[in-house]
Amino acid sequence: MASEVCADDVIARLRSMANPGNREGMARYGITVDRAFGVSMPELRALAKELDKDHELALALWDTGYHEAKILAGLIDDPRQVSEKQMDTWAAGFDSWDVCDQCCSNLFDKTQFAYGKALAWTRDEREFVRRAGYVMMATLAVHDKKAPDTVFELFLPFIIKGSMDERNFVKKAVNWALRQIGKRNADLNVKAIATAKQMQALDSKSARWIAADALKELQSPAVRKKVSKPKKK
Repeated sequence: MASEVCADDVIARLRSMANPGNREGMARYGITVDRAFGVSMPELRALAKELDKDHELALALWDTGYHEAKILAGLIDDPRQVSEKQMDTWAAGFDSWDVCDQCCSNLFDKTQFAYGKALAWTRDEREFVRRAGYVMMATLAVHDKKAPDTVFELFLPFIIKGSMDERNFVKKAVNWALRQIGKRNADLNVKAIATAKQMQALDSKSARWIAADALKELQSPAVRKKVSKPKKK
């Protein structure tokens, strides 16, 4: 179906699905709605299934600049065709936490450049690009079941450094990354807890908040039980 559809057709479809009430709710959650229709994520996922994977359509949708079109682009793009340049261009265009998170978790963490970009973006000063680096760490920890512990151990010093960034959208992503790494298995749980305790000693309100929040979950009985289970063969 995707080959028969152009970006203008999709935008017309999104416009027909517009929901002013949803748009107001998005604004309350800190989402930029200047070019948003208020289409829900379940509706976007259903539309993405209709369209199927289509790299060229994804690029065209992104270029429209519409909020939901950007999220939809991440849902229908083919990670095998995504280049480093595209990833950097799209990351530079992140203007809301949900566009950032959806693109990273639906597309970017499935590309061959995922781990490199996770590290590179945490060094970027732009708020949503830096957030993207830590979101990538979090989603890779959840989605890449076969990755060795060493790649996540490599993330921990970057997480410590990022914990001192007081910007809300960055610190929440840093917290997310630390918690997801610490929930992978028992060994990483120990290392993530040690990382959080290092943060407690930093002269940073953000770092101390991240540490307290992460430790509350990582040391909880539920997480302890989860990581103590033997790995499935």
